[in-house]
Amino acid sequence: MPGQLFIISAPSGTGKSTVVNEIRKRVDKIGYSISHTSRKPRNTERDGTDYYFVEREEFVKMIDSGAFAEWAEVYNDLYGTSFSALNEQTANDSDVILDIDVQGARKIRNNYKNAVLIYLLPPSLEMLETRLRLRGTDDEAIINKRVNKAADEIRNCLWYDYIIVNDDLETAIAEAEAIIISERCKTGRRLPGIKHHFNISFS
Repeated sequence: MPGQLFIISAPSGTGKSTVVNEIRKRVDKIGYSISHTSRKPRNTERDGTDYYFVEREEFVKMIDSGAFAEWAEVYNDLYGTSFSALNEQTANDSDVILDIDVQGARKIRNNYKNAVLIYLLPPSLEMLETRLRLRGTDDEAIINKRVNKAADEIRNCLWYDYIIVNDDLETAIAEAEAIIISERCKTGRRLPGIKHHFNISFS
């Protein structure tokens, strides 16, 4: 049976990347979709590991050719997830975790109906602002813009399948891991394997 997509979305500064990275370490047979982006890499980011960094012109050509399962423009930069990156992994029975925003999550759900959507919330907007300042990667104008956007964006958690509040990082990671394990144990996911191993027909 093909693997499943697990999407984690969150306002910037909520700890989404940390949660995703820990899940990749702790959960067996889970791949990661590396997104394309037109923005420049930050100091510690590497091409092909954090993102595929491409020029805006090349990104637009990929959009026109239908290469992306989802793409969006965020803070004047383009981000996208290619169909090939997802399908190559799920075809080999590997689940895939995606770190994308709410715009991308909607598009992924349209293309992959069984995708599981997880929304990661900060404990409060005040705590989110503090975390953004401590991160030290954005100027004051960008921080204010991100906090204001988060206030509107959080409303989208209502149409996600699961909500996790990242008040304690270890608890948030454990809850995300529990969601993935429980989804793998659903009858529809397990039934093909049961039929094969026990040589039983359920019809």
